[in-house]
Amino acid sequence: MRFGRACLLILLLGFGLYVGCSGAHAASLDEALSHFAADDFDQTEIGINEVAASGSPRAEIILRALQNDQLMFSAARKTVYIQDDSGKLFDAATGEPAAGAPPDDLDNVRINNRLRGTIEAALGTLTLLSKDADTRFKAAQAVFKSHEASALPTLEKAIAQEANSSVKLAMEQARAAIFLNMPGVSDAQKLAAIAMLRHRGDQDALALLADIPSHESPQVARAALDAIQAIQTRLAEWDVVQDAWYGISLGSVLLLAAIGLAITFGVMGVINMAHGEMVMLGAYVTFFVQEAIRRYDPALFDYSLAIALPLAFLFSGIIGILIERSIIRFLYGRPLETLLATWGLSLVLQQAVRTIFGPDNRNVGNPSFMSGAFNLGGITITYNRLWIVCFALVVFVALIGLLRLTRLGLEMRAVTQNRAMAASMGIRTSRIDALTFGLGSGIAGIAGVALSQIDNVSPNLGQGYIIDSFMVVVFGGVGNLWGTLVGAFSLGIANKFLEPYAGAVLGKIAILVLIILFIQKRPRGLFALKGRAVEA
Repeated sequence: MRFGRACLLILLLGFGLYVGCSGAHAASLDEALSHFAADDFDQTEIGINEVAASGSPRAEIILRALQNDQLMFSAARKTVYIQDDSGKLFDAATGEPAAGAPPDDLDNVRINNRLRGTIEAALGTLTLLSKDADTRFKAAQAVFKSHEASALPTLEKAIAQEANSSVKLAMEQARAAIFLNMPGVSDAQKLAAIAMLRHRGDQDALALLADIPSHESPQVARAALDAIQAIQTRLAEWDVVQDAWYGISLGSVLLLAAIGLAITFGVMGVINMAHGEMVMLGAYVTFFVQEAIRRYDPALFDYSLAIALPLAFLFSGIIGILIERSIIRFLYGRPLETLLATWGLSLVLQQAVRTIFGPDNRNVGNPSFMSGAFNLGGITITYNRLWIVCFALVVFVALIGLLRLTRLGLEMRAVTQNRAMAASMGIRTSRIDALTFGLGSGIAGIAGVALSQIDNVSPNLGQGYIIDSFMVVVFGGVGNLWGTLVGAFSLGIANKFLEPYAGAVLGKIAILVLIILFIQKRPRGLFALKGRAVEA
């Protein structure tokens, strides 16, 4: 009997303690929310910090609502509400639907840029102790950017128990950002914070170091100046690397656009001004495939490019063979007429596509594996550009293999080196011409598949690459694929290094002038075809 009474007493005490804590907790949250009803930025800032410190499970919901302009207040009722997307009101403290009609004086809790930083810091404080490492890392980054001193106690606690090294480093960097502008911090702590930010070495760290107050001790000021200079030097070095990557990315695009032209121009000497339209047709095949997948089986969208590649190659290749059989074969040995005919053909193809699909840009999406970006050291690399660089190199290697290891490649090389001798050996040069033109057009088609991921798909898509393609082929050496590879990446990198100083247009003009001067010295390009029977 006594044992039962003791148990009952313990239960009653526990229940009373729970109710008391809950009541205190609610009172604390209610008191914090009351600051939002004052319609004053300073009071709102106090309310943000008190909501974050309340420990309420609704704290993050309230702050997210404030961040998204969904936190409302009524001065008359002294009540704060959360308004959902449909316009319904809920009590901010309890989450219960608001009873009765909405107040007549209902208004948004106003925030400014300073308060947005405070909200980010408060949300970071709430999630620093999350079980998810990625959430903790993002929270540390948010605290770093806001460097609000109110987040320091939670941050210290999170650092003490953090086991993930990268997350812990982000937290320590956030603490360093707070120390730099926090009063009462010793010089030793500030020197350690400066060293931490120097190690981080990005633009955010540079901005924090530049904002160090001028009244700091000479030792701290000197350390900050040294750190700023070191970061600026490192960022300048990474800018060079970033420009080089942009140049490689542009070079891969030029390689894809020019590699088919290098084959047709090298084997047949045809100045094909419609080559850009073969690229454009490949891009529209990609659009057509994705539209069909969106309509009939959206789950296959990530495989859309794999489906589009062979279709674009076949479609553009067949169009190329038809062009060669119906127009080009009558104009061999007449380069001016070939240029005019293919230029007119390019206009016809553009207008045909414009009539069928319209003049507007078409939506071609990125599969999931080509979306997003990642940081490599101090540069940012987008997945779609990285895939295109790899794809361009694969196409190049496959084409080299075709030319070196297959009968078609052997006959193409024979015709390239000496057409008359190849014909006397029984090679049907007219058939090789058609297949070569089809192969070059097919490669242009798969180049269009790749370009659809980084450029607008429109009837004018090919016009932006035809001149650059000819420059690559002529600079690298007509008919030489290795020259095309070197020429594409050389021009791409040179263009990206000139752009910051001369601008995009003047940079291209400068590249063109340099190529003209180079061709004056080496008319056959970087890697001219060799052999006593090479045709002029």
